Amino acid sequence: MSILVTGSTGTVGSQVLKQLTASGVEVRGLTRSPAEARLPAGVTAVPGDLSDLDSFRAALDGVSTLFLLAPNVADELTQAMQALTAAKEAGVKGIVYLSVYKGAAYADVPHFAGKNTVENMIDALALPATVLRPAYFIQNDLRQKDVLTTAGVYAMPIGDKGISMVDVRDIGDIAVRALLSRERAAEPLPRETIDVVGPDVLTGAVIANIWSEVLSKPIRYGGNDTIGVEQRMKTIMPAWHALDMRLMLDRYQSDGAAASDDELARFTRALGRTPRSYRAFAQEAASMWSR
Repeated sequence: MSILVTGSTGTVGSQVLKQLTASGVEVRGLTRSPAEARLPAGVTAVPGDLSDLDSFRAALDGVSTLFLLAPNVADELTQAMQALTAAKEAGVKGIVYLSVYKGAAYADVPHFAGKNTVENMIDALALPATVLRPAYFIQNDLRQKDVLTTAGVYAMPIGDKGISMVDVRDIGDIAVRALLSRERAAEPLPRETIDVVGPDVLTGAVIANIWSEVLSKPIRYGGNDTIGVEQRMKTIMPAWHALDMRLMLDRYQSDGAAASDDELARFTRALGRTPRSYRAFAQEAASMWSR
């Protein structure tokens, strides 16, 4: 039997695969292009796509545990629900689903609401799943390199309420722990949910100050203009996706996404260590940029 990882070439999926290779279990990576996929040594590339249900059903043959990461596409909800149905019908004994932090609260943000609906399906069908709810990925801010280093601005309008951003390596770590726990269990384990959050409550101003110290130059926060961000995003992604991102940023500004002490403590226990900090990420990024 084996673990199948969807989203295998993406930011989180690649972290999961890299860490699973040392586990001694058989690992497969779902990919549209097996011949071109650069998966870690020891991982079997399996052809398939969540948008092609028959190919995904074929990929589930012999799979005992599934890491389900549905792409942020227009039909993400349909793809995720069909994947869960296929996994249930295939007799998969364990599922780790990548959801999102504050999915239920941000009802007007399409990809948040969709992931919350998938969680409802998991509950309704009593599927043997671990639901991981990661906050905003710290590594998203690697895209800020040019504006940070040339204009001296942190330009992501996350607002002043605060977000408990999480390092993608910590998402990979907790996903692997959950996958191996379910894979090695003699019987399907009960449903569980883990909020995957960072140790800091970060605002635009706080992050600008961190970059000022790390880069040894003044960095200012660029402000809370989400309309402008949506217009810029539309030049590199579909309009529906740009609006989705703007609505998320609007909710960050109005409500924030700060983890409670209990949520952070529970994640720390599940992870077995303190989650990585934004400052540590910024220091690593600045060192990489200076090479």
